[in-house]
Amino acid sequence: MAMTRWHLLAATAWVWVAAVASQPSVAARAQSTPAHQDVSFATSDNCLACHNGMAAASGEDVSIGVAWRASMMANSARDPYWLAAVRRETIDHPSHADAIQDECSICHMPMAHTAARAAGGRGQVFALAPGAGNSEAQRLAADGVSCTLCHQIGPERLGTRESFVGGFALSPKTADGSRMYGPFDVESGLAKTMNSATDAVPTKSDHMSQSEVCATCHTLITEAFGPSGEVVGSLPEQVPYLEWRHSAFAKEASCQSCHMPKVKDAPIASVLGERRDTLSRHTFLGGNFFMLRMLNRFRAQLAVTAPAPELEAAAQATLRQLASDTADVTITRADLAAGRVEAEVAVRNRTGHKLPTGYPSRRVWVGLTVRDAAGAIVFESGVVDPAGRIAGNDNDTDPRRFEPHHEEIRGADQVQIYEAVMAGPDGAVTTGLLTATQYVKDNRLLPRGFDKATADRDVAVHGDAARDSNFTDAGDRVRYSVPVKGSGPFTVEAALWYQPISFRWADNLRRYDAPEPRRFVSFYDAMSSSSATVLARATATTR
Repeated sequence: MAMTRWHLLAATAWVWVAAVASQPSVAARAQSTPAHQDVSFATSDNCLACHNGMAAASGEDVSIGVAWRASMMANSARDPYWLAAVRRETIDHPSHADAIQDECSICHMPMAHTAARAAGGRGQVFALAPGAGNSEAQRLAADGVSCTLCHQIGPERLGTRESFVGGFALSPKTADGSRMYGPFDVESGLAKTMNSATDAVPTKSDHMSQSEVCATCHTLITEAFGPSGEVVGSLPEQVPYLEWRHSAFAKEASCQSCHMPKVKDAPIASVLGERRDTLSRHTFLGGNFFMLRMLNRFRAQLAVTAPAPELEAAAQATLRQLASDTADVTITRADLAAGRVEAEVAVRNRTGHKLPTGYPSRRVWVGLTVRDAAGAIVFESGVVDPAGRIAGNDNDTDPRRFEPHHEEIRGADQVQIYEAVMAGPDGAVTTGLLTATQYVKDNRLLPRGFDKATADRDVAVHGDAARDSNFTDAGDRVRYSVPVKGSGPFTVEAALWYQPISFRWADNLRRYDAPEPRRFVSFYDAMSSSSATVLARATATTR
């Protein structure tokens, strides 16, 4: 959620309405953007007629529109947590309420925001929330991060600080039409067909396959406000691109490599589409399985239009990726000595950024269970309850405290949690983005090649992990020395858990008497028992 400064994006007034879009998509069932109006974008249904119904040689359905409409990108304006958080910030900082909505809409409602700016206005959030109405601005907002937004981003200033916080540059319209960037050269006859139908000029550019495009909205630096509305500091709210750039992955793989994985031998369109050696899937897999399922379960209240089976398929694909490609956990030692189990657990991040990354509500933790010879549990650390709380976590018990980074755990009241904990200028722990100026803890697992000693402030390790020699880009090693009763041998089980929206980040919204926070908290309470998933497991037996 971007909230630091507001950008006057280049006004690129043009209309792109496909004459071939005779089949209204589920993603824009209400109405597409009408022709010949002074807006910069067309809604996604204008693209889907030609970019659905696509199959790879393997038979896999690689329809771009189908994959996209069940993604968090397509549903960015519907995200009930985001809406609740924006409302919370406007309540906390009322003198900045209009500016907060303007800036938060840059990346969650980018087409509506840009159109408003081009007309001399400001972006809005609550008036344009899906379900609020069917005006042109509301349709653009409801389409989220849509086709004609991303494919118009030009190469200018990508990778620079000016491009962050939604500072993307949209390419101006040419005499032939509006440029739509992609990774392929399009044969001239097909390009003319597309141009005559849509006023779009397909344009090959390598920048569309580069991480810097994603960085424009996934690198967010927020400003914090004091009690009188004055600026009191800033915070790197979420910076996965900068984490990636400081890792070995910057020379090996782009964001798109993992989040838009390629399929072999597939067409780029269903209408006269040329087959390509590879095509990037538009699934945009991330880590928010919980929100995908929340969108599905409360689809009526959130005006969700993607079909329920597609949203569940997206959630399942997210869970599969989390379980197969995200992290490893191993138990490198398990001994019994003087009535205590002595064990060492090693965890390793397999992604190209910190784990977890992105919005700081996310956390990963080690759940450790010891069982006796009869299978009875004799010790547990890191148990998650139905409300989404982690047993032993200081922060879930008391919002003013937080669980420290541990090198050794000796009791059930301690748990190793990998997370970013924010605080205000006075050091008080907070989940308010526009109150926070610092991280008092950031021990999120580092990607391979990430040197914590040379990391700059925006991606630094904070707290005890900075001094832990066992916390490196190779992972983290945690010692356990825990008392046990009963007869051995004892079985030690380690599970690496992940939660996209942690208990404290949800629970802190309860005190806000406004529709969006009340709605989200009710959704969370209904689903909190399924708010976490296991990334990896390991088992060992004491000697």
